[in-house]
Amino acid sequence: MARLFGTDGVRGLANAELTPELALSLAASAARVLAAHDRSHRPVAVVGRDPRASGEMLEAAVVAGLASAGADVRRVGVLPTPAVAYLVGALDADLGVMISASHNPMPDNGIKLFAAGGHKLPDGIEDEIEAGLAAQATRPTGVGVGRVTDVPDALDRYAEHLVAATPHPLAGLKVVVDCANGASSAAAPEVYRRAGAEVVALHAEPDGININEHCGSNHPELLRAAVVEHGADLGIAHDGDADRCVAVDAAGELIDGDQIMAVLALALAESGELTKDTLVATVMSNLGLHLAMRAHGINVVTTAVGDRYVLEELRASGFALGGEQSGHVVLPTHATTGDGLLTALRLMSRMAATGKPLAELAAVMNRLPQVLVNVPVADKAAVAGSAAVRDAVGAVEAELGEEGRVLLRPSGTEQLVRVMVEAPAQSTAQAAADRLAGVVSAVS
Repeated sequence: MARLFGTDGVRGLANAELTPELALSLAASAARVLAAHDRSHRPVAVVGRDPRASGEMLEAAVVAGLASAGADVRRVGVLPTPAVAYLVGALDADLGVMISASHNPMPDNGIKLFAAGGHKLPDGIEDEIEAGLAAQATRPTGVGVGRVTDVPDALDRYAEHLVAATPHPLAGLKVVVDCANGASSAAAPEVYRRAGAEVVALHAEPDGININEHCGSNHPELLRAAVVEHGADLGIAHDGDADRCVAVDAAGELIDGDQIMAVLALALAESGELTKDTLVATVMSNLGLHLAMRAHGINVVTTAVGDRYVLEELRASGFALGGEQSGHVVLPTHATTGDGLLTALRLMSRMAATGKPLAELAAVMNRLPQVLVNVPVADKAAVAGSAAVRDAVGAVEAELGEEGRVLLRPSGTEQLVRVMVEAPAQSTAQAAADRLAGVVSAVS
């Protein structure tokens, strides 16, 4: 059987694959497993969600499951994923549950779990929770049943935390924020205003249906136009649960996660906060990021694709900054997971402190043209072991030298091999990627 947990919790089509029954059982099992690791007190769980319609149904099921296992529940309502992670620690809870499918379309939903302190669960704990779904557990009765209360000041607590983590006031900056009609619709405009910025809110009227619909970080086109129209200094686009962001400069040009990390890495290095002068990125980050960091004496440690692998490296080595090209950026001093609002605040703080426009700050990195070709294959293992593929990759790498990069990566979910090539010119990258795709297709 396929593992229930993916790289970011349990996700599926709400009420079809992700049913209320599954949500209830999953929550109850999580409460039992995490309570078993610490029986010194009655477990407490924080539950939040994004505004998609199915979240109301799934929240009810999750809350019922937790209470049925004897956990007291603190409901925080519609808040970003990183807010839930923060509140797990702030409320001294044992478990956090975020109901969201992030950037996925509205019909999908998901359940993300956090351990004490707001950290993502390790694989072993997820496996225990999954195994517990089939267990015939004894349920508490009477006073043993969990109680459910709301946390009316949840947004205030999160906002105060973020503003305190912003090193320079944002007075004088005008920002357009695209909230994707998602979990940041109330939080992001409020937080940016508290930090001192003038805010124009875009797609901040969720109705349960319109989350991620032609808006947010996956669709920044309207944001780019709005920044120019309003004469703003920048734009920020969040995804549905606001654990990431991308930016737009004053001219409407997109600034991706790699460029944001480059700006923040230099800021942290300047203030002495960049531990061991090291940035953590995934193998998909642009070569331009590596070259820019090398030019400024900053090391780049690479991980597999996925913010969980970035988080693991940050925690294991004590580094201060990491993230992905998609805009998941982690600042472990202030957050236990990717936080799009925190990232945006730190980016705007750098602009305010230096007096430089975003385009000038982002110009520290020259983003090389990147071509990605998905090649359908019959046997991914055959491609991995092919001498012909190795020789073809070696030949392209020799041609590109230090000015380009090649990455072949099998898909974790589909019968595909992803061929990625970066080069100084788009035509060079495209030709090399097409050539390698042909070799991969021939050997599979």
